[in-house]
Amino acid sequence: RRRRGSRVERGGGRGDLERGGGRGDVERGGGRGARVERGGGRGDLERGGGRGAHEAKEAKEMMEMKEMKEVKEAKEAKEVKEVKEVKEAKEAGPSEVQAGGEVESMEVSGQPETPGETRGEPAPQAVPPPADEKAETWGGRGGATAKEEEDEEDSENDLYRGEDEIHRARSKKGRGDSVTVRDRAAGAKGSCSVEAEVNLLSYSEREWRGNTAKSALIRKGYREAAQSFTGLRRVRGDNYCALRATLFQVLAQSTELPAWLTEEDVTLWPEQLLAEKELIGQWRFPRERGEERAPEGAIEQLKHYMRLLRTRWEAAARAGSAERRQDVCAEVFRAEEEEEEEEYALLEALKFLMLRTACQLHARMLQGADVPVFCWLLFARDSSPCPRLFLTNHLRHVGVSGGLEQVEMFLLGYALQQTIKVYRLYKADTEEFVTYYPDDHTKDWPCVCLLTEDDRHYNVPVSESEELQGTRL
Repeated sequence: RRRRGSRVERGGGRGDLERGGGRGDVERGGGRGARVERGGGRGDLERGGGRGAHEAKEAKEMMEMKEMKEVKEAKEAKEVKEVKEVKEAKEAGPSEVQAGGEVESMEVSGQPETPGETRGEPAPQAVPPPADEKAETWGGRGGATAKEEEDEEDSENDLYRGEDEIHRARSKKGRGDSVTVRDRAAGAKGSCSVEAEVNLLSYSEREWRGNTAKSALIRKGYREAAQSFTGLRRVRGDNYCALRATLFQVLAQSTELPAWLTEEDVTLWPEQLLAEKELIGQWRFPRERGEERAPEGAIEQLKHYMRLLRTRWEAAARAGSAERRQDVCAEVFRAEEEEEEEEYALLEALKFLMLRTACQLHARMLQGADVPVFCWLLFARDSSPCPRLFLTNHLRHVGVSGGLEQVEMFLLGYALQQTIKVYRLYKADTEEFVTYYPDDHTKDWPCVCLLTEDDRHYNVPVSESEELQGTRL
């Protein structure tokens, strides 16, 4: 017994301590496997060892699992509460919650939308972003109504929904449902892709009633824009939105044809581009479910588009008055399916002009000639280092699954030889509130104006002079 050690408190032997063990006796035990105060087995320590250590480990794991469960339950409770708040907000004032995923990132500046904001009070281009404070403006690569009863109709024109998807949704509902509540109120025969004029400030107050910082900022942007404009036309917000708004303004304001449209035969350009770059075969035509045509068929189709663009532009320029130019616009931007075919043809013609201009600018870059600054941004992207990849990865998807990015707005302006002046309402109080696409021909090219709340969906502002001339669809 002496050899094995029988000391306690200050004892020794083979680890016979108050906290020791081994074979020796401890403060509360003896013999083989005497247990310590919290230990057990041979040489169990007071707080662990043998089974005690295993039990302690299991206890720790159970505590961690319990904590994780509590955190998860708290998170779920928070989400349920947020959903309930959004539902209550919708019941308190009819509004929509903007749907969709994140739109392609802008090359010139970042996306303005802030995830998590709840679009607030009564009042589809998309993707689109998480719920925001304003019901998405009607129609708009990323709009909403002021009336709860219009939600179903407007869902057909959701932000950045593909044209094919919108067409299929309409087909399911039938032609009898094509006239929306909003259109009946405006006295229209169908759901025009560019709506009748509404008062600018009234629209702002109705659509952005929230008390958040963003709502206040957008309302301020509208107030600043109201110094130059009195009305607003909402533009259908499919992925053609930017092209549609620009084309509307070009036709509505042109008093003469641009030089490039009169000095050359634009119907020859598709064939010339095919001979030089062999790109036309990749063109993706609307309502063809992404199938590519043979180059010969694509050339003939694009020739038809360019011929139609020249005809409509000539008609608008020769109209003689703003009211007659509006008649030309009314014929183009109609709801009837046969007229929509013409509208989409014109929008595809704008895309072709963008491709041709991109090829010309890229060739000048390779030659070391001067090019606009935006070209370095356009062709610096990994997805568009050359015109071929620009068409493959970007342009052929515009109108189908994505809209125009900011850097591509510069290209659109160059292609049309028009300065596109955009009031970016979410940039109020900054130098970027008014942006020109492009900004190097503001004095020698005609200027058309657009409004945007998010750099994805564009609406058409109406000045007082236009209003006095009765420029309504």
